[in-house]
Amino acid sequence: MNPSRILGHSVAAISLAILAHVAYAATPAAPASSNVASTASVSYRNVKVDGVNIFYREAGPKNAPTLLLLHGFPTSSQMFRNLIPMLADRYHIIAPDYPGYGQSDMPPMDKFEYSFDHLASIIDKFTTAVGVSRYALYVQDYGAPIGYRIAAAHPERVTAIVVQNGNAYDEGLDNDFWVPAKKYWAAKTEANGKPLRQLFEMPATKWQYSEGYRDQTHISPDAATIDQALMDRPGNKDIQLEMFYSYGTNPGHYPEWQAYFRKHQPPMLIVWGKNDKIFPAAGAHPYLRDLPKAELHLLDTGHFALEEDSAVIAGLMRKFLGRTLKQQ
Repeated sequence: MNPSRILGHSVAAISLAILAHVAYAATPAAPASSNVASTASVSYRNVKVDGVNIFYREAGPKNAPTLLLLHGFPTSSQMFRNLIPMLADRYHIIAPDYPGYGQSDMPPMDKFEYSFDHLASIIDKFTTAVGVSRYALYVQDYGAPIGYRIAAAHPERVTAIVVQNGNAYDEGLDNDFWVPAKKYWAAKTEANGKPLRQLFEMPATKWQYSEGYRDQTHISPDAATIDQALMDRPGNKDIQLEMFYSYGTNPGHYPEWQAYFRKHQPPMLIVWGKNDKIFPAAGAHPYLRDLPKAELHLLDTGHFALEEDSAVIAGLMRKFLGRTLKQQ
């Protein structure tokens, strides 16, 4: 089946009325070259959490404010490879790979529970293991339900949130992409899981790196190749299917996360690839209901906005975090 048939139609029908609340992002200049760290300054480390080896990227001065970068599906911390050097002169940056993703261990399913609850617990313990007690979150895709579980449990630790195509509202799941997933959530059968398995193959992976972007010549083919190679490891596609099933637990947490937003008012920067067919812009606007001071920018790009707009997002983050963290 063509992934585009599974993944839905365009988001052109989103009401223009709600766009009145949106601060559209004029493309900021990339950070000055004197402020950009070399990629050689990134360290690649490992730490054990509950007996599982967690790989992570680290950069920047350890006495600077910390940014915890949480990746999406089907990728890993490699999605932040361009962003990290653009922020590492000013911030201490940590970007882990979840178990089963990237360079972290991939325990077999009979010895490890692959669920959003468990991955959130692992990343929570990971922050303790690396000695980080306060941090700003960058969450995308799977990173949002993982990060929001941690934030709601430990609001005192979170200094700010940057969300990029990561959902916390029902409106963000009301599109064609999620129809097969919702069917699987309702009945976990082999027949209902079969359509989802197509999402773990190269055509669908390439689709995530090609749909909705302005200029495909700016999208490195290495990202899709690496993501697919890791999904092609024996047993990994079963893990991915289990995580798709576990995603069905996330909407039940939305009221809890929204209550966290309303009560604690974490400073939030929303940078959203508006052409995303998985998490369309309909999921970005509702944040403003609970966080009226949030800063929202819709970018003319796709699901992995950092592939095309890392300099734009870095510029927005430097301004937002510089202003926000200075006030704390």
